[in-house]
Amino acid sequence: MSPVNLEGYLNNVGITPSRWPTEGGFNIWSNTFPAEELPARGSIVDVGGVAFIFPAMGPGGEDNLRCRGQRLNVPVGEYDWIYLLAAAERRTEDAIALLYTDSTVRRQWLRVSDFWPETPARFGEVEAYRCSRMLYPRHSQANMAPVIWRCRVPVSVGEPVEAIGLPDNPAIHIFAVTLVGQS
Repeated sequence: MSPVNLEGYLNNVGITPSRWPTEGGFNIWSNTFPAEELPARGSIVDVGGVAFIFPAMGPGGEDNLRCRGQRLNVPVGEYDWIYLLAAAERRTEDAIALLYTDSTVRRQWLRVSDFWPETPARFGEVEAYRCSRMLYPRHSQANMAPVIWRCRVPVSVGEPVEAIGLPDNPAIHIFAVTLVGQS
């Protein structure tokens, strides 16, 4: 199991303390997840038997990677699965590119259910964290219970992967990534 350190890739603030006004921008309404209901920044967390590095805070308070077509370098290895802690501003499907050491590129689907409340997993994800409320810039909404999902993407070819090309889809937010290979 290889948790990936995302500190150099974080570009969005989606987790803030429950104080007003909040300073975040997970979506167009500047919603955020309440920090008090999520793991400590930089801690190792286990979600359904998969270890992740919960994001530390970037220099501007960033705590997630909003997908904008970035190349995410990973420890070179042969993997079976890519696990992600992710949330989407709506039910979202998009392709990621697996970049192999021999310059081969193969695409796989990343599917992330909506983070909005009372929305079930549409793609078989595991609910990693559901908060009791959603933060807005000037208030807390108790009947909005946002969720971070544990998603997984198969690696269909058993050759060494060196990077993941993320989609240019700002609706997808990644909080953590772990690669799992043959044990």
